[in-house]
Amino acid sequence: MSEWIYFFDLCGTAVFALSGALAAGRHRMDPFGVIVLASVTAVGGGSIRDALLGTTPVFWIRDPNYIIVILITVLLTMIFVRKPKKVPQHTLPIADALGLALFTVIGAEKAISLELGGMIAVVMGLITGVGGGMIRDLLCRQIPMILRTEIYATASIVGGICYSLSIHLGAVDKQALVLAIIVALAIRLAAIKWHLSLPAFDLKTNKQ
Repeated sequence: MSEWIYFFDLCGTAVFALSGALAAGRHRMDPFGVIVLASVTAVGGGSIRDALLGTTPVFWIRDPNYIIVILITVLLTMIFVRKPKKVPQHTLPIADALGLALFTVIGAEKAISLELGGMIAVVMGLITGVGGGMIRDLLCRQIPMILRTEIYATASIVGGICYSLSIHLGAVDKQALVLAIIVALAIRLAAIKWHLSLPAFDLKTNKQ
């Protein structure tokens, strides 16, 4: 893995760990609960991706730096964000959006590096981007954002397509990575700001 891709991967780990820690704080979890929620949010999607791709052991077992980043993020969050009520309302969604964009492209890049097709790269990007957040939301007894009407998975899919298409057209890896991150992040942030959503599937039944 190139150094800059590795750097973005660690950044995504820190951002998603922050997202998980903030969610744990809002649910008044103890320190162990914060660590667990931050960890599954940060490495859940990548673990599922590596399991599907047959990459063993998974990335965070091969490289303990990911665990170190998670623990440092949790510690700093618990020290400097002691009262969840003081955290701005959009902090968690924005942190999640950044993690989604970073991990989407990292997942797509890993599939491309294994010489898999563009469609598989998009799917692996989606799994990497949304997997950890799904586990986090389920543990918090919430409907995962990917299953809600708001634009979430769509941002990941477009980001993955953008990266795969850029590589196919001959773009430099770093340029393709940055472009795809910006595209995915912009779509997700726009959805947060303007409350953009996909139409809901509302199956109405006649009452007897």
